[in-house]
Amino acid sequence: MQRPQLAALALVSMLAAASPDAAVAQSAAAWPTKPVRMVIPWPPGGGADIVGRILAEPLAQAIGQAIVVENRGGSNGAIGAEAVARAVPDGYTIMFQSITSQMLNPTFFPKLPFDTFADFAPIGLVAEVPLVIVVNPALPVKSLADLVALAKKKPGSLSFASFGAGSISQLAGELFNRQFGVKMLHIPYKGGGPALIDVLGGHVPIYFSGVGTSLPQLRAGKLRALGVTSAARSRLLPDVPTVDEALGTRGYEAAVMFGLLAPARTPQEIITRLNTEVVRLLNTPEFAARLLNQGGSDRATATSPQEMIDYMKTNMPRWAALVKEIGARID
Repeated sequence: MQRPQLAALALVSMLAAASPDAAVAQSAAAWPTKPVRMVIPWPPGGGADIVGRILAEPLAQAIGQAIVVENRGGSNGAIGAEAVARAVPDGYTIMFQSITSQMLNPTFFPKLPFDTFADFAPIGLVAEVPLVIVVNPALPVKSLADLVALAKKKPGSLSFASFGAGSISQLAGELFNRQFGVKMLHIPYKGGGPALIDVLGGHVPIYFSGVGTSLPQLRAGKLRALGVTSAARSRLLPDVPTVDEALGTRGYEAAVMFGLLAPARTPQEIITRLNTEVVRLLNTPEFAARLLNQGGSDRATATSPQEMIDYMKTNMPRWAALVKEIGARID
């Protein structure tokens, strides 16, 4: 190689070393040039998995690269979240997460290996899914009033499944216990899919489930819906009363908010691109209908990254106060 060529190569190397931000910016401008990994920190078959996969296909078409879904369940989403927090922040790892669980985890797990805010770059909220209280048909109850009466008659003999220790599913059940003076035992699972399997099998009679998770089984008559935990009835289950309607109370409400995040320090150009595409999809009637009919989402939520941060900072103290008030804990 001639000396002028060597000198030119040396100059390029020096400039690249002196300007890493320029190299990152150039890479971000070309993103994506290969498939993107979407970590769903829950097992297959649950609400996060269902809604995340509904989003992955059209989002992949929008960015022009495949999105490879990777389920990494455990610890109420914390295991997968840790993997994302430690991933290279180059835009090729993102996370579809229960934002509700992301907010609850610091309360239930005070020694998390990541910071809920500092280690993630919010992309935007996606959808809110209410919970539905379902029972195995073998349980001799036809309504929530029947369930309360049976639970009071046999305190401590009934158990309810949740899709995770420290999840909104557990919290909804504990709130039900406290508000209606019953004592149902909590059985945590590592996701909605495993919980659903055991409820269908009769191993646990009651499940505080995401609507989308249980919807096919409800339609097939394999489960019975007693009430939804949202403030208003679900459009997918219009004949199922809210908890407040069924029991003549006020203020019982619990739902799951889903959203997208990336590792902290992911280039802003990539965050903006992803947010723009997600917002566009959520404003498309066909996609919103798919979220409703397959994912159980009664509300599609198109937000900016900052609005997602504001949502979390506003709601985290509320959930932490509720956990303390009802004495919910992970056994």
